[in-house]
Amino acid sequence: MTIIFEKSSGRGKRDEIARAALRLLPGAALRRRGRGLELRVRRPEKLADAAPALENLPGVEKVSFSECELSPLACAGGDRRFSSPLDFRRGPVLIAGPCAVEDEPSYLRAAAGLKEAGAHALRAAIFKPRSSPYAFQGIGWPGLRIIAKAKKLTGLPLVTEATDTRQVARLAEVCDVLQIGARSMRCYELLKEAAGSGRAVLLKRGMRATLREWLLSAEYLLSHGAEKLILCERGDSPSSGGGPLMDMGLIRKARKITGLPVIADPSHASGDRRLAAELARLALRAGADGLMMEASPDPLSAKVDGRQTVNVETFRAIAAAACARSRR
Repeated sequence: MTIIFEKSSGRGKRDEIARAALRLLPGAALRRRGRGLELRVRRPEKLADAAPALENLPGVEKVSFSECELSPLACAGGDRRFSSPLDFRRGPVLIAGPCAVEDEPSYLRAAAGLKEAGAHALRAAIFKPRSSPYAFQGIGWPGLRIIAKAKKLTGLPLVTEATDTRQVARLAEVCDVLQIGARSMRCYELLKEAAGSGRAVLLKRGMRATLREWLLSAEYLLSHGAEKLILCERGDSPSSGGGPLMDMGLIRKARKITGLPVIADPSHASGDRRLAAELARLALRAGADGLMMEASPDPLSAKVDGRQTVNVETFRAIAAAACARSRR
């Protein structure tokens, strides 16, 4: 942590601030650097409580943190990939399925086709948070029986979004990975509930969220019991010029800092199936540990996000390229 002094603060005031910092953080190592005072502590999680008091001291302009001080568990380093229920040790993991489960026949058809095309897990969304309260919100709990049937039919694990704390326990009985969507990245009670479910958790980066904000949400999951965590970069939605906004550098940095598997969602990042296919390939080249794609046999009939859903043949080509890349 670094305390930045106000320009007007003299030597005496800066000495007072240093003494106050040591009272708040006994044992901290201090180092003066220009207008700043660097503090290093053995337990970075204690900085969160000390920061507001330090920021309020006369003569302090601001307090700043490194990513690892903000999220010490997420920044523990090392290789934290895992092999169950998704195997990140054997190459890119491909999660695919329609944006939402709409009915049993179409979903089972999609599940079977995508498994044959190379999917390692199924998107299995039965609840859909939507901007409009009048838009299709997913089929809800009747869909649980459908996705359970798809799991039995294909043998593939299910990745299902939880949008409410009240859904978590029941979803965890059937689903293998609980997804926290971009809209819910900052829903901290939902993060805590998902962390205690005993299931792996997939955390999407919220739109416009910084790396620090993303890692702090990951910290909620890790500190409340999540043992298997996947990060997912979903981009910031297409720009006004129509181009995709997925930060490939952010994927690389998140992987390096955390050691966690980091996958990409090219469907939401592009908003267009033609761009999604190319963006998928770019994400894998950038080092993503996998993809989460919207794919189905008949994207044109989809109730939700059909425009950004690729067909099974396009997904097959992406899967083949990912497989070939992992063999190099």
